[in-house]
Amino acid sequence: MNLKLPLPLWTIAIPILAWILYVGKSLPLTTIYALLLTVALIGSVIAAVHHAEVVAHRIGEPYGTLVLAVAITIIEVSLIVSLMLAGGPDAASLARDTVFAAIMIILTGIIGLCLFVGGLRYKEQTFSAFGVSAALITLTAITVLTLILPNFTTSIAGPVYSKSQLIFVALVSLVLYGTFVAIQTGRHRDYFVPKFIPAEYSEDIHAETPSNIAAISSVLLLVVCLGAVVLIAKALAPTIEHGVVSIGAPKSLVGVIVAFVILLPEGLYAVKAARQNRLQTSLNLALGSALASIGLTIPAVAIVSMFTGLTVTLGIETKSIVLLVLALLTIMISFPIGRTNVLQGVVLLVIFAVYLFTTVVP
Repeated sequence: MNLKLPLPLWTIAIPILAWILYVGKSLPLTTIYALLLTVALIGSVIAAVHHAEVVAHRIGEPYGTLVLAVAITIIEVSLIVSLMLAGGPDAASLARDTVFAAIMIILTGIIGLCLFVGGLRYKEQTFSAFGVSAALITLTAITVLTLILPNFTTSIAGPVYSKSQLIFVALVSLVLYGTFVAIQTGRHRDYFVPKFIPAEYSEDIHAETPSNIAAISSVLLLVVCLGAVVLIAKALAPTIEHGVVSIGAPKSLVGVIVAFVILLPEGLYAVKAARQNRLQTSLNLALGSALASIGLTIPAVAIVSMFTGLTVTLGIETKSIVLLVLALLTIMISFPIGRTNVLQGVVLLVIFAVYLFTTVVP
């Protein structure tokens, strides 16, 4: 991966064009202008991840995948918060739908595709079972506490937490995520460092470290990209909701679309690593993003709820609980021996297909 200065022109031009398109918009959006904004949105997300890669390469692994995961999550949190504030009470379930969609896309879609592509090319791939186990234990705990437990509490009616419960669970999520990051970057850093780098890709993996100027430039451009993503997505939200309603699909599909756009570049990067027989990097990125997604989004949503008085619906419905438990169980059964093959990828992709189908046709 060539990360030398100057930075690729497209990574600078795309966010600038995105800002120009956003500033020049007029409401309501025409179909052509909405399509242009959509292209600008996706381009800005891809550019943001590129700049995160530059910073990640500057600081090395496992910090690199951590930077990518947090960058993606900042985009997600910003989108959810901005859409919640714009939508008011009607957006009460947006955080839940988007976080649940992100977790299902990562666990079954991205990881499933990585295992499938890697299994087809290499038959078997290896990784550190200790690192994956640490991530899955943490993810399972946070997921159950934030998406399932609200259905069974009794302090307040409905699949929601009371204010004190929401604050407590937000703190618990931060503690769990913070502990995982401390393990990943400190005490057990070796669990997450790839042990094997294929010779044909060693030149890309060990490319010259970006200079301080390149890293600082990427940090600034990353902020520009994130701003463009948040504002454009907010402008497109009514169009997306109208499109979902017009096809007769449930509103939860909006959360799936938002999560898919956010995770698209990350998914491409993870699949690329799997094709290069670097499954450890793929899993670090995917599971780290799932953890950051739920571990940071819920506290952010709790803060918004406290200051705005908005009620936040967190508990997922029974069908979603079944799919979530199935996804977590399948991953846990697949990963304890530190080896994967194409079968596990196919099973996860089938679960992903079932999730998408039952979202559109509940």
